[in-house]
Amino acid sequence: MARDGDPELQPIFKENPHRVMQIDSGRARFPCCIVWAPLPGLSWLLPFIGHVGICREDGVILDFAGPNFVCVDNFAFGSATRYIQIDKEKSCCLVTSPAASRMVDGNGSERQIMTWDDALRNSTQEFQHRSYNLLTCNCHSFVANNLNRLSFNGGGWNVINLAALMFIKGRWVSRGAMIKSFLPFAIIVPIGLAIGGLSFLKFLAFFCFVLVGWFVLGSYCFKSLIQL
Repeated sequence: MARDGDPELQPIFKENPHRVMQIDSGRARFPCCIVWAPLPGLSWLLPFIGHVGICREDGVILDFAGPNFVCVDNFAFGSATRYIQIDKEKSCCLVTSPAASRMVDGNGSERQIMTWDDALRNSTQEFQHRSYNLLTCNCHSFVANNLNRLSFNGGGWNVINLAALMFIKGRWVSRGAMIKSFLPFAIIVPIGLAIGGLSFLKFLAFFCFVLVGWFVLGSYCFKSLIQL
């Protein structure tokens, strides 16, 4: 496939013959990973909700951070605290040579397959022309779009199953990263209980129900609500 389509992507996807293949959290390098960091404010109340990004083969993080803006090598809300490294050879539909860039699916129609960075390049190009909205088109939408292009575990990724995957299978970068993620929640909840008592718990439960309910409805019932 062509590699010189959108000139805006050239600084984002430079060819790098010396790719970093090992995770190096100190340099924020997570090759072929999904990464997560807590969102100030929101994660303090609901610690399973956060900001996600996806990483190139050389480990550089890409994340959808605002309208028409995919952040490169500068994770929008601080250092990644959790990650999932993907075995691209086993879990994704990829090719390593241009000669094998097309395949025939089970219906007999030809479809294109690509390298890991090709998929990320295409998603980046698409989201550089999208508006950002926390409820309808956010960082999870961007990562889910990438995973679907990669056919990760067969595709079908959305905001809900991506968030669940990270919460269940995400590995902590370090013990300090885990403390950083949960400490605000551990401080705010006792304070909220001391001040508001049962009313605080009702508010927290209602807020969680409404927020999660919105994304469940948008992901499985009214799919046009949430962009992927």
